[in-house]
Amino acid sequence: MNIALSYAMPGEIESILPRGAAPLETVAGVPFYSIDEKIIACCGGVGKVNAAMATQLCIDRYHPDLILNAGVAGSFQDLPIGTIVLADSLLQHDVDTSPIGDPVGFVSTVNLLEFPVERFPLARKLLEQLGVPFVTGKVASGDAFMVKGARADWVAETFSPTLCEMEGCAVAQVCLRNGVDFLALKSVSDRLCMENSPGEYFNFAQAMEQLNAVVLPLARALRDADR
Repeated sequence: MNIALSYAMPGEIESILPRGAAPLETVAGVPFYSIDEKIIACCGGVGKVNAAMATQLCIDRYHPDLILNAGVAGSFQDLPIGTIVLADSLLQHDVDTSPIGDPVGFVSTVNLLEFPVERFPLARKLLEQLGVPFVTGKVASGDAFMVKGARADWVAETFSPTLCEMEGCAVAQVCLRNGVDFLALKSVSDRLCMENSPGEYFNFAQAMEQLNAVVLPLARALRDADR
C-alpha cells in the first residue's frame, strides 16, 4: 500500500522528515517528501482550500492508496494536552446551505453531513498493538482558528464533535471523490471547553512531539498490513 501523510504547517512536518531531507518536488507551493518505502508526506498549508489543493496534487502525482491527515486540534472535551485522537468521522462546521432546506454542515455534490474514514478498525487495532494510548472521536473542520467563546460553543452544541481544526474534512472530501482511503490522527493542542491553564494554551511543540512519535509507526504498520 502506498501511503501519503498530509500536514498543514512546516512546524508539524519537521520532526518526521529524515535528517537533511529536501523535497522531491514543490508544486504550487506544496513540498512533497520521501519519508520511507511507499510513504511520502506533503505540507499543504493552513485551511480547507490549501488542504484540498494539496490533496488533489498528491493523488494526481503520487497515487496513494491511503492518505493519513495529521496535525494539532482544539478539544471540546477535557482531554489532556497531547492526547492522541483517531478520527471516526469528520464534518465541516462552516458550510451552511440551510436557507434552501439543507441541514447545517451539509456538503452538496457529495451530499454528506459527516464524512467517513476508511480502515478505521485496522488503524485502531494497530494503535493498540503499538501500545499507543488514544481516544476516538468526531472532528469538525472549518476556516476559523477556534478559541473559547460563542463560536466554539455553537459548534459544540450543533455538532457535538470531539475536536476542531482547519483541514481534516477537506482532505476527507477530496479523498472520497477520488476513491482514495482516508484516515486522520490528531493531537490535542488546547481545550476549547475550558480556560486553559497558563502555559497550556496551544502547546504546539508538545502536541506535535507526541503525535509524530505515533504517525510514522502507524503508517508503517498500515503499509505492512497490506502486504
